[in-house]
Amino acid sequence: QVQLLESGGGLVQAGGSLTLSCAASGYIFRINVIGWYRQAPGKQRELVAVLARDDTPTYADSVKDRFTISRNNAKKTILLQMNSLKTEDTAVYYCYSKSFADNTYWGQGTQVTVSS
Repeated sequence: QVQLLESGGGLVQAGGSLTLSCAASGYIFRINVIGWYRQAPGKQRELVAVLARDDTPTYADSVKDRFTISRNNAKKTILLQMNSLKTEDTAVYYCYSKSFADNTYWGQGTQVTVSS
């Protein structure tokens, strides 16, 4: 099992910045992909940014050049630096991981609200 705990959500004005953190615990050596999804009200959950095992990032087109995903191995955390935030970035952000056996794990989610 892998446990994921998000932190860092909150309220920010448009154009501002916020950093989300995801702390992983448990069988983290089984993780192949780790990163972030989000779900806005009335919409499907969508990929934001993920890191492959070799640290290759994948970003949604809507966040490229504004968001940066990174890994801190010593702290067993994944960070999502979000800059130039827009009102459409408002959503619940979920930490996500997938194991080599294709098992998926989700955190509880953290709310990000961007005001105009």
